Amino acid sequence: MFMIRGIDHVVIRSVDSERMIAFYRDVLGCRLEKRVPRLGLVHLRAGSALIDLVSVNGELGRRGGDAPAPRARNMDHLCLRIEPFDAVALAQHLRAHGIETSPVGMRYGAEGDGESLYIQDPEGNTVELKGPPQAGRLAREQI
Repeated sequence: MFMIRGIDHVVIRSVDSERMIAFYRDVLGCRLEKRVPRLGLVHLRAGSALIDLVSVNGELGRRGGDAPAPRARNMDHLCLRIEPFDAVALAQHLRAHGIETSPVGMRYGAEGDGESLYIQDPEGNTVELKGPPQAGRLAREQI
């Protein structure tokens, strides 16, 4: 009937859209692609997919109920496939932006097992940064 070819976009409701844009653009390297102010919607390019931020105060965001909070999250996590996965350089980059990381672990994803780590965006959403399948194992103590 049809075949799923990948994730088109993920939508995250946001309390502070400008802070979230800065995180996804400046820290993770997404490109700001389009704004739709009347809806409170921002589209950020993440490879072949989009991360859409919807302001909880905008037309679309008000439809979603209460604002996200530590005990009322929007999603479990978003996984971004990155390359290269240099755990040491990645940790240094993230720490330079004041972002703590989880330990690197070998985890299963769409392409198989590969190294990944978890971080939190400014509003507490979990983002997994995942390398290629069977990426070389780095000594955990290097990070």
